[in-house]
Amino acid sequence: MSTRQDKSLHLVLLPGDGIGPEITASTAAVLEEVNRLFDLGMTFESLDIGMKTIETHGSAYPDHVHEACKKADAVVLGPGGRAMYPRGNIGGIAASGEMRRRFDLFANIRPARTRPGVAAPCGKSFDLVVVRENTEGFYADRNMFMGSGEFMPTPDVALAVRKISRTGSTRIAEVAFKIARSRRKKLTVVTKSNVLQYTDGLFLQCVREVGKNYPDVEIEEKFIDAMTALLVRVPESFDVIVTTNMYGDILSDLTSELSGSLGLGGSINASDVYAIAQAQHGSAPDIAGMDLANPISLVSSAAMLLGWLAERRNEPRLKEAGARIERAIDATVASPENRTRDLGGPLGTKAFTERLVAALRE
Repeated sequence: MSTRQDKSLHLVLLPGDGIGPEITASTAAVLEEVNRLFDLGMTFESLDIGMKTIETHGSAYPDHVHEACKKADAVVLGPGGRAMYPRGNIGGIAASGEMRRRFDLFANIRPARTRPGVAAPCGKSFDLVVVRENTEGFYADRNMFMGSGEFMPTPDVALAVRKISRTGSTRIAEVAFKIARSRRKKLTVVTKSNVLQYTDGLFLQCVREVGKNYPDVEIEEKFIDAMTALLVRVPESFDVIVTTNMYGDILSDLTSELSGSLGLGGSINASDVYAIAQAQHGSAPDIAGMDLANPISLVSSAAMLLGWLAERRNEPRLKEAGARIERAIDATVASPENRTRDLGGPLGTKAFTERLVAALRE
């Protein structure tokens, strides 16, 4: 992705599979509106990935798409339908995992908060962020230099290798502490270090070491099993949660559902140089093309992306544009008649997008 210092911004949009094209179109409409309102100088380039490029280029993430992403300032990534892709090495690569690996997107940042008027299953109001290590752990497609971290030495034995490194643990801890310092100055580190003494033990040790440089941030330690129960019972007591890859994947889905829906939570995958916006949910092929998809997750992810770019470029207009999007989402879903059907409202994707864009102008 580009490191240009001028004020222009070039974003690559990758619609993906299933409902991806629909929610990416909604996100593009929102970005185009804030681009106009704040004079951000954004340009957009939409490129196919997924099943379309498997059919045309033999890969779900072709080289020309990767090169375009490298040159862009940031990427908006629609969901992929990996379950439908060919097995093995015949094009069945997932763009999400491949981009995380090639761009070293080690931080997956997933806020979860209740929104005005939207019922939360937990019955509580809360606002927290899950900071998930994104390149190691048990994820077999990204924790090895060569080969896979999951293998079968015999037909009856399956093994998985979990990778936890000092470098990976330290850098995700740094991200989490910086976020905590900008919020309520409380960090919860989640492990199972009483059982996984070497791997989770190393992760916990690294977080403790980084914490010495943030004396203003309160640190608490929780085991993953206890943490799931506490999030259901008292989610409002947490602010920033930092954890390893698989725990973070699970906890971020849990917290988003507790806030009202997985479709409400934004997400970015970032390094110090690159970032992509990505919805927390999947491609939902069962409702693809039916104008039923809720685009909020990807729209909110794009708002987060603008915030990331604002910090990197020291550009207040980008930060305010992202904040405007979040306020417009809150204002829109506060009324039941302005919600999509998954949230109990009457609207389809296109109608909801029109009301969201109208809210941006108010």
